[in-house]
Parts: sequence; C-alpha cells; structure tokens
Amino acid sequence: MDFATILGFVAAIVIVGALMVMGGDPSIFLDSHSAIVVFGGAAAATMIRFPLHAIKEGLPVGLKYCFSMRKISARSLIGEIGQLADLVRKQGPLALETAAASDPFLAKGIRYIADGYDAQFIRETMELDRDLLLMRLSEGEKIFRSVGDCAPAFGMVGTLIGMVQMFANMQDPSTLGPYMAIALTATLYGALMQNFMGIPMADKLHLKFAEEELNQSLIIDGVMQLREQKSPSLVREMLLAYLPEKHRHELAEAA
Repeated sequence: MDFATILGFVAAIVIVGALMVMGGDPSIFLDSHSAIVVFGGAAAATMIRFPLHAIKEGLPVGLKYCFSMRKISARSLIGEIGQLADLVRKQGPLALETAAASDPFLAKGIRYIADGYDAQFIRETMELDRDLLLMRLSEGEKIFRSVGDCAPAFGMVGTLIGMVQMFANMQDPSTLGPYMAIALTATLYGALMQNFMGIPMADKLHLKFAEEELNQSLIIDGVMQLREQKSPSLVREMLLAYLPEKHRHELAEAA
C-alpha cells in the first residue's frame, strides 16, 4: 500500500473541507450542475481521446499502481538473485524448483529455468510481459493526465454557462447570486479535479513506470545470468549497474 497517495488525498480533503467549514455553511459548495459539467465533461473528453479498450485496461492498472507500493527494492532484488545464483552453482538449475521468490516476476523467471526452457524463449517472454505492463501503465498515466487537462477547461465551460444564465436574467436581481455561485463552483471543481486527482496521479504513475521498468529489466538480466549458470559474484557485479553509485559501494562492501 502506497501510504503517500492515501495521506495526500486525506490531507487535501481535510484542508479544503476545513476552509469550507470555516467560511460558513459548506453545503453552498455542493452544486449538481457544476459536478455534471466538470466530471461528466472530463469523462466524455477522455473517452473521445482514447479507445474504450485502452480506458478499460489502463485505468484499473493505473489506479492499482497509484495506491500500491512495490514490496521489494532493486537493492533487495540483487541480493536475492545473488542467493539464487549461489543455489544454482551448488545444486544446479533443478534446485530452483523448490526456491521461493519474493517477486512474482522473478518467480516466473526461475520457474522457466527450472523447467529447462530455452534462453531465447525466457528472454522474449519476460520482455513481452514487461512491455505489456509498461504499456498499461503508460496508458493509465495518459488517461489521468487527460482528466487533469480537461477538468479546468470544463470548469471554465460551467463558469461561462453560469454567466450566460446570469446575464440573461439581469431583470431579476434575486437570480444573480445563485447563477454566479454556480459559475464559480464549476471553476472550483475543475481546479480541484486537476490538482488533487488528475495531474498528481499521472505524475505518480510516471514514477511507477520508471520503477517497474528498472526492476523488471534487472530481473530479466538476473534470470538470464542464472540460466547461464554464471558465478554469484559475476551476477551481483553485473546487476550493480542498476543501482545509484552510492548504493553500489554499500552493496559491494556488504557482499
């Protein structure tokens, strides 16, 4: 669970809610017309921008990775793959049949080795799995960024609609306040949707994309080294390239 995402949403709700309560009756910020134009308009524009299958695949994956955190780091993966290399060197590839892996992608790779699959098949299959996951993450990022881009624009549309209604009813002063409130509420909804959902979640998915690309590429290279039965020290040395310089020295000293 990525608690940073949850804490961010909670903090946003508390801050905005507190400001609404401090200004009087918070129910004045609830308006169905503004919600329809902003949320409905952003959803409609996103469906126009993307095919339906991309939304059905990218949106759930995007939501999952926004609120989830990788259980194991690149540094831990290198240590785990090094231990598997020790096991293969001492007992052979068949020893991987009973080996447990903390990462599902790594577990799939060592299962391929234990089953005796060809090296080319292992690399191509694992690279395909990685690329498909990255494609879905990229689609999720684009969808949330689209929502963030569209929300303020539809907030402005709602504002313009409210102003047109206000100016069309200038003869009745009692309607000016409600129409102006509708106009401003639409802008508020659009700004909140952009800055507390669309853009932040798209940026979070961008970081998750880079993290998954690095970790899964590391696993693929590690699995291929295990398949070739390379020495544990050589495997660790090769995989250290995936770490920042500071962490390379620390892990090398620990090894």
